[in-house]
Amino acid sequence: MAQINTCLKRTFTIFNILFAIVGGLIILVALLAQVFTNLHGGEDMVDRTVALILLYVVGIITMAIAILGAYGAHKESKGALIAFLVCMVIGSLMMLRAGVTNAIARPNVETVLDEKFRHLLPLDQQTEDKKELMDIMQTKLHCCGLYSYKDWEGNIPDSCLCAEEEEEETCQVINHKHHQLQKSIYSKPCFPILLHYVTLFVDIMIGIAFTLGPLALLGMALSSIMIHQLRYPNRPTVLVVPAVFTPQPPKYQELHNPPAY
Repeated sequence: MAQINTCLKRTFTIFNILFAIVGGLIILVALLAQVFTNLHGGEDMVDRTVALILLYVVGIITMAIAILGAYGAHKESKGALIAFLVCMVIGSLMMLRAGVTNAIARPNVETVLDEKFRHLLPLDQQTEDKKELMDIMQTKLHCCGLYSYKDWEGNIPDSCLCAEEEEEETCQVINHKHHQLQKSIYSKPCFPILLHYVTLFVDIMIGIAFTLGPLALLGMALSSIMIHQLRYPNRPTVLVVPAVFTPQPPKYQELHNPPAY
C-alpha cells in the first residue's frame, strides 16, 4: 500500500525533472565553454580547465541527485530520500556560499584582471610561449594588443593584421614603426573582450548558485514531508496555518448563539 501522498509524489517528481533539467543546462554551458576555450585559446589554461571541470562536476552531481530523489519517491525508499535530503542540505549551503562569494567578487573582476595582465606589457618582450598565446587570441578574437596595438611597441605581429575581406569598421590603418609602411590592423584591443567573457562566466556561476539554492530548499521541504509519511504512515502530516487564515464562523451565528459572560 502506498504510504506517500500521490499528489506529493507527483509534485516531487516534477521537482526532480526540473532539477535534472538544470543539471543538463549546466553541462551544456560547460560544453559550450569548452568549445570556446578550444577555439580561442587564452592566458591561463589551468584556471580554465579547473572551472570547466567544476561545471561538469556540478552538472553531473545535480542530475545524479535528481535521479536519486525520483527513485526514492517512486520506490518509497526511506534510505534514498534521507540521502537525497542530506545532499540537499549540503548543496544548499554550498550554493549559498558560492553565490554570495561570486556576487561580492563581481564588482572587482575588472581590477583583478587588469592587475593580472598589466605586468605582461610590453608584449614584444615576453617569452615565445606567451607571444604564441597572444597570437592565437588575437587571431580568434580579431583584436590587437591587450589595451592597444601600442602594447607591441611597433613590433606588431601578423596576427594583428586584418584580412582583405574584413570590414573597415573592425580595422584601422597605422604606419609601421621601422619601414614607414601602412598596415591595416584590428582596431579593438583584446582586454575588453576577455573582460566580457570572464564577466559573463561569473554571472553564469552566480545564476547557477542562486537557482540551485532555492531548488535545494524546496527539495529539502518535500523530501522531509515524504520521510515523515514513511516513518509515521498512520499519522497525518500537520501543516502550520496562521490564525488569520483559519475559517471564522459567520457573524449571524453570534446572534443565535451569543457568547456567555
